[in-house]
Amino acid sequence: MDRVTADATDDVTADVVLLIRDWDDVDGVALRDAQQREIRARYGGDTEPGVKPSAVDISVFLIAYDQVTSTALGCGALRDLGDNTVEVKRMYVHPDHRGRGIGRRVLAALESHALEQGATRIRLETGRLQPDAVRLYEAAGYRQIPKFGAYVESAKSLCFERVFAVGS
Repeated sequence: MDRVTADATDDVTADVVLLIRDWDDVDGVALRDAQQREIRARYGGDTEPGVKPSAVDISVFLIAYDQVTSTALGCGALRDLGDNTVEVKRMYVHPDHRGRGIGRRVLAALESHALEQGATRIRLETGRLQPDAVRLYEAAGYRQIPKFGAYVESAKSLCFERVFAVGS
């Protein structure tokens, strides 16, 4: 259980700590289940094409916790796609805790881990019915790209990418 060194960018997230956890951590399972329930309700079922992420293919899994209450607030993971590229998976912040910058903190920590792993490109997929997610990714410097991998045929998917200069 490693503590992630990610400075709070403002007082809103000063009470949030990011921890590296196992994929099967009970808090992580609960957050991912909540995320999948929300996605299924929004889109009318399971719309994720391709292989679901698992402990076998996730290189890092982060959970954001409230330091005061120890409540799990959100999560995110990285999956190696090869060719110095990683994919953000299971990015989620519980609805009761949105608007506090937690998603931005999780994403920034995932980017740091990606760079430590030697990645020069981060990709992700989100859905057309998730405008808050799209705004988060665009504000963080991601640009929309053509659909990749298993998402190519998905009418509900939007794909984004951020490329880092070597040595950044």
